[in-house]
Amino acid sequence: METVKIAPAKETAAVPAVRKKRKWTADHWLAAAFLAPSVALIFLFVYGFIGWTGYVSVSNWNSLVPDWSFAGLKNYQYLFQDFRFQADLRNTLVFTVLFIAVVIVLGQLLAILLDQKLRGESLFRNIFFFPMALSFVVTGVVWQWLFNPSTGVNLFLKPFGLDSKWYTDTTIAAGFHWGKIEFGIPVAMIAVVVAAVWQMTGFAVAMYLAGLRAIPDEVREAARMDGATEFQLYWKIILPLLRPITVSVIIIMAHISLKIFDLIYAMTGPGANFVTDVPGVYMFETTFRGNYYANGAAIAIVMLLSVAIFIVPYLISSRKGGS
Repeated sequence: METVKIAPAKETAAVPAVRKKRKWTADHWLAAAFLAPSVALIFLFVYGFIGWTGYVSVSNWNSLVPDWSFAGLKNYQYLFQDFRFQADLRNTLVFTVLFIAVVIVLGQLLAILLDQKLRGESLFRNIFFFPMALSFVVTGVVWQWLFNPSTGVNLFLKPFGLDSKWYTDTTIAAGFHWGKIEFGIPVAMIAVVVAAVWQMTGFAVAMYLAGLRAIPDEVREAARMDGATEFQLYWKIILPLLRPITVSVIIIMAHISLKIFDLIYAMTGPGANFVTDVPGVYMFETTFRGNYYANGAAIAIVMLLSVAIFIVPYLISSRKGGS
């Protein structure tokens, strides 16, 4: 018998799917019409003023009379050689690290305690969350009185031989000379950190408590059946599951600490030898009291870039994770 040869089928190239362009309906145009004014205002009053501040920062406008002549990076060079600005960077770094670390640790511990279904949980929740309802100005005034070296908590500490200077202390702990300043931990900043932690810990507690309540009970039960202790359960299972919340808390707290102004201004001001000064206070006094508008704009741009270092990578990673 003759064998019949079957010719192999020709491979057809895959035709890419052509996306049809969606036609805008009346609802689309209506939504765009409602959003357009908000988008225009945001571009004008946010990005427009950021661009304007950047333009002023490279000008020679350092008096009441505007001078738009180009100065290059002269204002930035002056800032990073300035004793006060170097002290501000040191103080901001110390405040940010201590503030974030304490908020995270306290937030996790208090959230774990509240997650144990304690009696009176709602009362404790309200106590922890109440400081968030206050402004930093109110918090600064209250803690200024509490940490006043002549009054406040020192009245209770003096019988025990303790007499702290709190935010008036000019000591730099573990300091070494760096540039024009002594780099270390300004003791006066610890009082400011306490005030900030008191106000913002409730936010971290709320975030972590929501994360703990979202973890199924089956996860805990399975770990206990495998012989895990309570410490191992939280250290190796629960806390790693809360890592995305920890990242969010770090980003939000860093955003607050890097541009802090009102708490410092109401509580301590720049402080003796600028031990509690921060770029926000320096920018305010330089611009609106000294009329050095170009220098003040340069400080503002440095603050913006420091915040962007934390915020932009987080937004990019969140966008990639959500896509």
